[in-house]
Amino acid sequence: MDNPNNPDNPEFSLYRYNPSLAAAVIFIVLFITATSLHIFRLYRTRTWFFIPMVVGGFFEWIGYVGRAISATQSPNWALGPFLDQTLLLLVAPGLFAASIYMQLGRIILATDGEKYSLIRRTWLTKVFVTGDVLSFGIQAAGGGMIAGGTDTSVNNGQKIIVIGLAVQIVFFGFFTVVAFVFNQRLRRAFSNTAMDAGDMCQKHLNALYASSILIVVRSILRVLEYAKADDAYIMKYEWFVYVFDSVLMLGVMVVFLFVYPGDISVKLRESRTQQLESR
Repeated sequence: MDNPNNPDNPEFSLYRYNPSLAAAVIFIVLFITATSLHIFRLYRTRTWFFIPMVVGGFFEWIGYVGRAISATQSPNWALGPFLDQTLLLLVAPGLFAASIYMQLGRIILATDGEKYSLIRRTWLTKVFVTGDVLSFGIQAAGGGMIAGGTDTSVNNGQKIIVIGLAVQIVFFGFFTVVAFVFNQRLRRAFSNTAMDAGDMCQKHLNALYASSILIVVRSILRVLEYAKADDAYIMKYEWFVYVFDSVLMLGVMVVFLFVYPGDISVKLRESRTQQLESR
């Protein structure tokens, strides 16, 4: 193979463009900031089910560190930083999704609304987190195949990544349906307890919808990216990555900074305390 690190090589190249150092550094700073704020709010409110969101934030900024290192190596890119940014940026949204799945379970518990859910609360998190782990594993396996650094391994790795992303989209689509049906049933309910709690949780459901849309759009664009040939337009211009991945995933973290689920955790702790005192 002739110089696989040459972006003009028609056979294979780690990148089909020269990565931007400035763009990578900007998103390193943005994701470190967002992650730090999430850590602060997580610790202050003890919203432990949002730990995957924090871990995903770490994956994001560390991934962009790998991208920044690659930017300093153009056009002779080392495989390590390339794999760093490929794998971490691929799987980070799956960690965001895990927190979102668990958040719906807490909302159902806080509203005493299990009867309004298509799936029992005890099964909801298990079903969707299992799908998330499956998608995570498939994408990681695809990224590992790309590490082979040959045309065949890269092509096969990309196909496997597409399958993993498709699994993520299917589970997330079903999750959105479950959340929407629960929301509509809760709003139509005549239970005063459910309605009072529902008013408090509606803003969290809206944040859940917004973040879900961002992740699904990102996953669809990633499918298009990996399904296209290496010489396709979407593969040759870096701005696609930043507009349809970086900005959208930063948006997910920002949404939950403005509508942080800490009050759900507080409500659940208060409910447990009242139950213990009433015994």
